[in-house]
Amino acid sequence: MRNRGVKKQFWFSRDEDYLLKLKSSKAGLTESDYIRNLVVGYEPKEKPDDRFYNELKFLRGLSNNLNQVAKKANALGFIDELEYKKNVDMVNQFIIDFKKEFFLPKDSNCK
Repeated sequence: MRNRGVKKQFWFSRDEDYLLKLKSSKAGLTESDYIRNLVVGYEPKEKPDDRFYNELKFLRGLSNNLNQVAKKANALGFIDELEYKKNVDMVNQFIIDFKKEFFLPKDSNCK
């Protein structure tokens, strides 16, 4: 069910229309989603390039490998669990920060 009950219609110049199409496309949003983000105070970011996805895939693989090593080492009793957990948390926090940098819209109200 649609939760937006108010229709708005705007007129744009050709240049404005081109810029809206270009910016919304780069952000991976529809034009209306792009405008709604701007209205609530967020400036959508461009979608990241393939480099981002390759690096994120690498980091996920690294995290998976760390998990496998930890399970094996824990079973054998040869691991500093606190230090290992600290490193896993650092990798996970890096992934979260990386996603924020590339995906989340920038709040234009905050400085």
